[in-house]
Amino acid sequence: MAADMIPPAAAADFLAAHGWEGAEILPVAGDASFRRYFRVVADGRSAILMDAPPPQEDPRPFIEIARWLGERGFAAPAIHGADLDRGLVLLDDFGDIRMRETVDEQAGRVTGLYEAAIDILIDLHRHEAGPLPPYDRPVLHREANLLTEWYCPAVGIEADQAGYDAAWDEVFDAALTGPVVTVLRDYHAENLMLIGGGDTLGLLDFQDALAGHPSYDLVSLLQDARRDVDPGLESVMLARYKRITGAGEDFDIAYHVLGAQRNAKIVGIFTRLWKRDGKPRYSALCPRVWRYLERDLAYPALAPVKAWFDTNIPADMRGDPMVISGQ
Repeated sequence: MAADMIPPAAAADFLAAHGWEGAEILPVAGDASFRRYFRVVADGRSAILMDAPPPQEDPRPFIEIARWLGERGFAAPAIHGADLDRGLVLLDDFGDIRMRETVDEQAGRVTGLYEAAIDILIDLHRHEAGPLPPYDRPVLHREANLLTEWYCPAVGIEADQAGYDAAWDEVFDAALTGPVVTVLRDYHAENLMLIGGGDTLGLLDFQDALAGHPSYDLVSLLQDARRDVDPGLESVMLARYKRITGAGEDFDIAYHVLGAQRNAKIVGIFTRLWKRDGKPRYSALCPRVWRYLERDLAYPALAPVKAWFDTNIPADMRGDPMVISGQ
């Protein structure tokens, strides 16, 4: 059995302490982090065991945000037990049916499920932001710099870092004014579960939440790094959000600024997952992210950042870094 499929040594004792003695422990799909997940099955019931091993992972933010969301009526998994020293958490099992595969395979459900996902954000944004760190200018810069830190060296580009920082600094004001809400930060079709196979969407992977601009999670959903979202669908869903919330032109500017920032960050992260973490499959997702990034850069408010990209990263150097670098 592969190492990532073997339950942690402390799992049996942890489960026994929480009423699951003798349960079968089955691996389920993980993510891009050090976290692993197992389905625990016993007596016709099931739960999910999260293995978030310290020091690489800290499950406390997930637990705190899950409880905050649950107290406000959102479908975040309930926490049934935790061992913070070992990084073990027992939580609700939302099943295996993700929004991602459903919308890919059932065209008739695409609009309804994206509307449901937008409506969750509308509801979330009616609440005061949770007790979270701010999504402030230093964080925005640090994330955007993942592109120059990882992608540019991987493809042999010596980028103008000072110019990059200055260009972003010119546009970040749009993302730092207006309402401040809970930003889940990884809100997309692979992290939205169809509970019981129905239309209720369960939330996952929100442990990195921050307090920031409401447009960020719309970018995460509608410029999905892991699946193509039709630009027409993106426009319709943005219009739905704006119509219901009353958001105006300032929201559009922030959406594209944060779209460019997020997509630059993801290009850097996916390159890092290949170069540092030995996960080459993420490199192949970069061309899609570049397409989103170029669409955002075309928005007039992004002119300083677009100018930097046009000068520093030629069109033929934007894509899969493994392919471009010949590796």
